[in-house]
Amino acid sequence: MYCFLDDLLTRTRPVWARPADPRRRLSDAEVLTTALVAARYFGGNLVLGRHYMQQPWGMKLLDKSGFTRHLHRLSETLLGLFATFGQALKALHTEARYVIDSFPVAVCHNVRIGCNQLLGREAYRGRCASKRSGFYGFKVQIVATTDGIPVDFYVHAGSEADSTGLRHLAPDLPEGSVRYADAGCTDYGWEDLFAEASGNRQQTARKGNRARPHAPHETFLLQHFRKTIETTFSQLTARFPKQIHAVTAQGFVLKIALFIFVHPLEQVGL
Repeated sequence: MYCFLDDLLTRTRPVWARPADPRRRLSDAEVLTTALVAARYFGGNLVLGRHYMQQPWGMKLLDKSGFTRHLHRLSETLLGLFATFGQALKALHTEARYVIDSFPVAVCHNVRIGCNQLLGREAYRGRCASKRSGFYGFKVQIVATTDGIPVDFYVHAGSEADSTGLRHLAPDLPEGSVRYADAGCTDYGWEDLFAEASGNRQQTARKGNRARPHAPHETFLLQHFRKTIETTFSQLTARFPKQIHAVTAQGFVLKIALFIFVHPLEQVGL
């Protein structure tokens, strides 16, 4: 994993970027590797991840505060690396069929919303239709291949609709791709714009009274391929601890990104 991240950082580093400070104790690749190892094996516990990397692998010692600050500075780099990795996965996915859906990530139990200080706004109070229950936290939009490998994601407030989060995802799928979406993403204008701008199609699940019903074979394909995303969500949420520990909202979202990033890395054997 470390070699892959180091090579990816080297290849994606802009030419105008300043060289790394020779006085720093850990490289960017070492910090990101430690964080991903923590997400993969220790439920996102960065302290256990640091101890694991220091003892058998000989990583230099860095205090908890310094490591956390370094990791937070690399949050945009982490998202950029995932986007680059996702593009490579899209190029390898010759079937060109993708599934998009969302799942909730609660910051706390509903009975503790009043005393929660991590978010503190009503914008994060959402509702999960499939579970018929409310939650307080974030929604994660995932674009995955039909093999269940995530290639793109977007995290937004829990009160926002799925269609709102869908608009923030870059429509950079290979030309001729088909994207299957839930009925909550129904937006005829956006579907037409997506097809015109990208040359791809979005097949959205329809209810019986919709103006644009699907043909029977399209409905069958949509139901068939959408089953994989539920399996992907189960595998992703199984990596989450019972409670994600974070001091800030940015740190909470960063840990979600680490859990999502490590999933395709493991699936491709890294």
